[in-house]
Amino acid sequence: MTIKKILFTFFLLNVIFLSPAFSQNYNKVDQIVLKYPKRFDTTEDLAERIQKDFSSDRDKARAIFSWMAFNINYDLNAFLNPQRSQGFSYRTEQEKQQKIKQLNDNMLNKAFKSQKAVCEGFTALYSHLATLVGLKSQIIRGDSKTRLADIGRTTSRSDHAWNMVYIDGKWRLVDVTWGQGYYDSSKGRMTKEFAPIYFDTPPEYFFTKHFPDSGEFLGDRLDKEDFLDGPLVYNKLIENDAEVLEPKSGLIEAKNGDKVTFRIKNISKKDVLFYLNKKNQPVRIVNSKEKRGGLEFDIIIDKNIGEYITFFMDNNSIVSFKVI
Repeated sequence: MTIKKILFTFFLLNVIFLSPAFSQNYNKVDQIVLKYPKRFDTTEDLAERIQKDFSSDRDKARAIFSWMAFNINYDLNAFLNPQRSQGFSYRTEQEKQQKIKQLNDNMLNKAFKSQKAVCEGFTALYSHLATLVGLKSQIIRGDSKTRLADIGRTTSRSDHAWNMVYIDGKWRLVDVTWGQGYYDSSKGRMTKEFAPIYFDTPPEYFFTKHFPDSGEFLGDRLDKEDFLDGPLVYNKLIENDAEVLEPKSGLIEAKNGDKVTFRIKNISKKDVLFYLNKKNQPVRIVNSKEKRGGLEFDIIIDKNIGEYITFFMDNNSIVSFKVI
């Protein structure tokens, strides 16, 4: 398996299980957009339809997200076989900006017409459509945390892109690429699976999986070490508005026989919680206690614990740690 294919297994880790908390707020917008044509002749036609059906900035921004997530597919072939970077010459700054704009326009129009794109195409098209309906939008490039091997990674990279859109006096975080689906490694292809959690994602969750190249969000510095060393968070944790309170680091340094305490907010004893040992056998959490708005439990580190420990709730992965 090539490095690029290994990298792409992150989509499998982001399989979406819709929850009422994240889908109900926008159910009306999504249901209207589901009735839209799968194709429009021009981006202006789509923007005009959105402006006709929705009046608030929030609903317009959501409608763009939903239509793209429903109808634009991730271009796996383009990801695995990237074209060479396109260079150009220029004599003035004005000519440079014109040529950059032309390249950007070509990319977003290709995404719109072919209905296939990688993250750069998704973000360019989202930003363009946002402008057409009167919204401010920005494209942010940065690092993504998607694989077990990313826990405790020592170097950062710039391998992803997402959007910010200005709604009701506040910049909101949007990732349409992750909103449209995931890679199914068992079938070797992309699977469409709408993920509403990647529209207006709360920053405290968003930046567990994204880190901007600037290292900043709205002027505030983000901690790169916290991002790299933090646990790997899955969609189900975000959907449940849960949060890992203890341990904060995704790196668990322990000797054989050590006891490690975990505490996760907004999870109760009613939830079926377990992890897989290194033989992939489920081990049920039975010593838990509800404490300070969350569930606290202990795990004994022994020879049955593998290099990574992933916790599941109701058969859905929620968070992973690396055991050192």
